Amino acid sequence: MSHIIHEIPWGLQIIFVIIAVFLMSLVLTPLMIFVSKKIGAVDKPNKRRINTKIMPSAGGLVIFLVFAFTVLLILPNLEQSHLLNNASRHFPPHSENYFTYIMPFVLAGLVVVVTGLIDDIISLSPRLKMMGLILASVLVWFFTHARFDNLKIPFGGPLLIFPTWLSFIVTIFWIVSITNALNLIDGLDGLATGVSMISLATMGIVANYILPNPNNFLPATILVLFVACAGFLPYNFYPAKIYLGDTGALFLGFMIAVFSLQGLKNATAVAVVTPLLILGVPLVDTLGAIIRRRLNKQKISSADRMHLHHRLLAMGFTHRGAVLTIWGIAGIFAGITLILQVSSRIGGIILLIGILLGLGIFVERVGILGKNRQPIMNTLRFIGSSDYRDQVLEKRRNKSSK
Repeated sequence: MSHIIHEIPWGLQIIFVIIAVFLMSLVLTPLMIFVSKKIGAVDKPNKRRINTKIMPSAGGLVIFLVFAFTVLLILPNLEQSHLLNNASRHFPPHSENYFTYIMPFVLAGLVVVVTGLIDDIISLSPRLKMMGLILASVLVWFFTHARFDNLKIPFGGPLLIFPTWLSFIVTIFWIVSITNALNLIDGLDGLATGVSMISLATMGIVANYILPNPNNFLPATILVLFVACAGFLPYNFYPAKIYLGDTGALFLGFMIAVFSLQGLKNATAVAVVTPLLILGVPLVDTLGAIIRRRLNKQKISSADRMHLHHRLLAMGFTHRGAVLTIWGIAGIFAGITLILQVSSRIGGIILLIGILLGLGIFVERVGILGKNRQPIMNTLRFIGSSDYRDQVLEKRRNKSSK
């Protein structure tokens, strides 16, 4: 079998894998719609939800099953081919073959999927969900080399080598934070799936073409997950027939977090910010939610309708328009990520400053932090509007005179 596969040109091997993964996802998703309803994995309308009818919500299980089947049974047979074996590339440390490389990630992903599926059926408490994510993250730390064990301070700063205990804590925090960040934006049809695909595509390009010591294992794995999402997306985009659910949103967030640690972490300044830019949309939304709730003296875990997709809908965007807009923003982050890889140090600094300024203005105008919290815009108004400046100064004088 392996000899026959070896005779097939590697380009055709890639095409065969893509077609097989896409068709499996496309065919199995309608079946999962039926299964989700039978097992009670459904999303019921409430004041926090956008949907107005009961929706099956275990669609992410299809993505996981297709992914696991492909990476455990199909890709190992391609290991002797050009697709996964290239003498000019470096393989992950302590990985004898693709199967031993990928198995720990699949097992950890299974823990996340089981946690999400149970939550989709009976609604787990936040503490129990967190325990599931931490357990999966611990498995990754102990049985793979996807660890956050060093940090290069950007733009000429020192390289910090973490002791084992700190590496463990930072790795768990990184994986859990990114996993939850993607889960938080899963509020509109196709939103989290599309953002995940954009992030995966960007990671795949960086992993295959830009990393200083690339290997074929990582981009091949990313490709499989991307195509599995692509086969699911037609049923998930507005008007959706099935949701990702926590089953899918947690799994995709978890795998993206692991990929970012495994392949995009290296001792360069650009590598520090690359994963953050690739995951810009969910991270900005999550950070905005944390700041907003702290300012409002609410629990960080409390729910509200002030996330980016909620704000766009409140501004008059249609459901489809809001999703496409956020996809566009994710695409901009992806483009900036790729530009940053080839820019000079000064160019990178200027680019990041521009990103932060533009992002701050966008966040304030959309109202993610709250309708009346616009420090950047107010500063610009103070500089550019004499009337506004006089009003502010007058208020300050009146306040100081009391």
